[in-house]
Amino acid sequence: MSQPEFRKVHVPENGDDKLTDAKTAGDRPITGDTGRHDEWYIRFKDNLEDAERLLKYAAEVGIEIDPDIRSHVLAARTACRTGWNETTVANLLDSFTKLAARLKPVTAESLRASSRDSQPTVRTYWAVAICLAILIIPFSVASFVTSAISDAIRKDIATANELAVRINTQVGSATQGTGGRNDSSSGPERTSPMPAGLSRIDVVTELQTFASSIRDLDTRARQLNRFIFNTVRDPFADKRADPVEMKRTFQLPIPLVNLAEATDDRIHVYQDARSFGQGTVDEVSVFYGAIGTCFLPVLYALLGTCAYLLRTFEQEMAHRTFVPSHADFPRFMIAAIAGAVVGLFNNFTVTQGASIPPLAIAFLVGYAVDVFYSFLEGLIQTFAKNKSTNVADVSTAGH
Repeated sequence: MSQPEFRKVHVPENGDDKLTDAKTAGDRPITGDTGRHDEWYIRFKDNLEDAERLLKYAAEVGIEIDPDIRSHVLAARTACRTGWNETTVANLLDSFTKLAARLKPVTAESLRASSRDSQPTVRTYWAVAICLAILIIPFSVASFVTSAISDAIRKDIATANELAVRINTQVGSATQGTGGRNDSSSGPERTSPMPAGLSRIDVVTELQTFASSIRDLDTRARQLNRFIFNTVRDPFADKRADPVEMKRTFQLPIPLVNLAEATDDRIHVYQDARSFGQGTVDEVSVFYGAIGTCFLPVLYALLGTCAYLLRTFEQEMAHRTFVPSHADFPRFMIAAIAGAVVGLFNNFTVTQGASIPPLAIAFLVGYAVDVFYSFLEGLIQTFAKNKSTNVADVSTAGH
């Protein structure tokens, strides 16, 4: 074990040269009266700095302080050169206690943190918020767009199904002897006969609407397929590069001579387009449904927590009460768990006829985690109460 360093120090109080252990107190001895002065200073210098910090804050904001408190703090600072004694320490601690009570909730720690730890803290919050936004914005936009396109495809399919049935009923099929391909009484130059009471203009209009619905369905299916990286096979992929073939496939023939034959061609194209569109809708529903149920609620809950911490930080900085807390990380974890739980539910009913989607609930849960857990505890108490009531009813019935 190494021996402590001793040096020869002159102590004016008794005029003797003493060897003291100066390892702790530097060049100043910690034996004799002067040693006690130094020991008191080492032990209570932080209290002096905190008291001075509180005193300065009170002067800045215009809070009146008892002159005796101010005098004791200044006397303690002056005694750093002349030496501390028990009275100095007692007066300092008493003044520090009164200052802390007078300026509460502002503390010396919050004043230190406001000037020293505020920038790193706010940078951390902003970094977390930006990272969450980088993830949330693309997935939210993709989910919104794919949902809108999927709804449009479903409407196109419903409209096209109705038109296909109605037109086919009106003009029949070209293979059933209504003036089509296998009917020897008609050729490509002859207009197919119309059923009694049916206008050709009406049928052509509906056939044109049917063809337009097929084109819209194909366009939207291609757009939707890009969001799932073209995982659904395109039945018209080999024709996309040929404008003439694409026009022949998706446009009505000119001149429109045989309505039954044109209807059969449109129905064949529609069946492929419908299969393509329905396949993309199903794949998108699985992929983005999983993201919207399991992933986005957690991110929105974390974003809500970040918004809460930033708001709290702004308020604490304005009132000089900010103190770094180790509870921030657990709060993020709790918010993530709550967001995952919220994602398992459908829309939440707020009032009769009004509901909030799960993503909005997830954000609110992240912002107010305590409210969510109060809600869960209320549910648990309700279940426990119902269970106790059922047990009591069974016991009464048994007697």
